[in-house]
Amino acid sequence: MTTPTRDARSADGAFVDLHMHSTASDGSLPASEVVEAAARAGLSAIALTDHDTLAGVAEAREAGERLGVRVVPGVELSAHDDGEVHLLGLHITRLDEIESRLAGFRRARRTRAERIVQRLNELGLPVTMEGVLEHSGSGAIGRPHVARAIISLGRARDQREAFDRWLGFGKPAYVEKEHLGIRDAVALVHEAGGIAVLAHPGASATRARLEELRSLGLDGVEVRHPSHSAEDIARIGALADHLDLLRSGGSDWHGASAGQRTIGCMNVPPSWLEKQDAFLRARRKRERVA
Repeated sequence: MTTPTRDARSADGAFVDLHMHSTASDGSLPASEVVEAAARAGLSAIALTDHDTLAGVAEAREAGERLGVRVVPGVELSAHDDGEVHLLGLHITRLDEIESRLAGFRRARRTRAERIVQRLNELGLPVTMEGVLEHSGSGAIGRPHVARAIISLGRARDQREAFDRWLGFGKPAYVEKEHLGIRDAVALVHEAGGIAVLAHPGASATRARLEELRSLGLDGVEVRHPSHSAEDIARIGALADHLDLLRSGGSDWHGASAGQRTIGCMNVPPSWLEKQDAFLRARRKRERVA
């Protein structure tokens, strides 16, 4: 799959993209090819943030060193706090410490997929776990892999239809995830040496909500995301600055070459990444002193 080249430079340097997925979870390209696409798009840095896994990080870093693209180790977690919340763990340094916990989350993902397949079978769709695994490979299993299995049977035109008819929240084959509590998810990211960033909050990012999450240890918020309107971006950015939360942003890229979520589409300035680096340096210095 090729990706279009673009003007990927802001006033202070080449743009970055701090929310991306590979075949280690539900993206369509291997981690090395994600980095190759980033290089073609002119990005200076990316964060690989696969769901519940860091399996693609080593491969991405190797490609990044070869191509001159910085790779920030990351992960996307599903947490629960009066509803589902997605949390990005960025700048993970203690990969081994977090991996045992993530392995448990991946087992829960497989169990959920098996229950979804069972419901689809009850609805008359001959989806099998073998068919789902053909699309997930060795990566963390998610609903997009089930959607691809449905599409391969000719029962949906695309993922949107599969989710709208069967897999989305409240649809006949929807199965609730097992979630971490948001406090535990933030703590897990911190224990792994990273910063905890609220992913794509949209309209839910009110001052009261962000203050509550900051009190639980939240470090930052995803300001730029394809699901955010221009008004959302301005409002969330202002709240982040007012509440002293780090700004982050990214395309949430899964491999598409066209559409709303193309690589680097959010034009995230490198200064946001530099401020995250500075924040972590200060935190680690305080930890050494303590």
